[in-house]
Amino acid sequence: MTISTDEFGKLFQTFEREAFRLETLDDYSGSSNPEMLRAFLAGEPQPAHYNQRWVEDVRASTQAGKRMYRVHVVTRPLTDYLQFELGWGYTKNQTAGEEFFILDVTNRENPVSGIPDFWMFDETRVVSMNYRKDGKFLGAELQPEVLKWVEVRDTAMRHAEPFSEWWGRHGDQ
Repeated sequence: MTISTDEFGKLFQTFEREAFRLETLDDYSGSSNPEMLRAFLAGEPQPAHYNQRWVEDVRASTQAGKRMYRVHVVTRPLTDYLQFELGWGYTKNQTAGEEFFILDVTNRENPVSGIPDFWMFDETRVVSMNYRKDGKFLGAELQPEVLKWVEVRDTAMRHAEPFSEWWGRHGDQ
C-alpha cells in the first residue's frame, strides 16, 4: 500500500525502539542537494549546515535511547555519489549516534540481491522505497508482511561490517 510522504515521515517520530534502513543503490543523487555534491567533488570543506536537520532528528532519537542503523550494499570502486554519501553523510550522521554498516559485495555474492531499499521500524512496520535509476525518490509502500524483512535485515547485518572499519580500509579508493 502506497503511503504519503507525511505518513512516512511520521514513522520517524513515532518509532519506539529502533529504525533500520537497507540501502542498495550506488546513486541517490536525484534525491540529494546537487550543490552539496558539487562542493564535495570540488574538494570544498563540508558546510556546517550540511544535513543538519537529519542529524538533529537522529540525535533526539538516540538520546531518547532509540537505535537508528543502516546497512549499505556497495561494490568498489565507489561511485562519486557514494564517496560523497559515505564521506560527508555517514561521517557526520555518526556524530548523532546513527550506526552504519557496509555490506561490500565486490568479490562475493550479494546475500540480499533483489531486495529494494527499505526502512523497518520496531520490527512492526516496513516501508519499501522506490527510486528512478538516477536515485530520485519516487515514493514508499507500506509492506504487509514484516517477517521477510526482519530476515533480510538479519542477513544483511550478518554479512556487513562496521562502517568505520570498512571506511578505514577503502575510504580513499
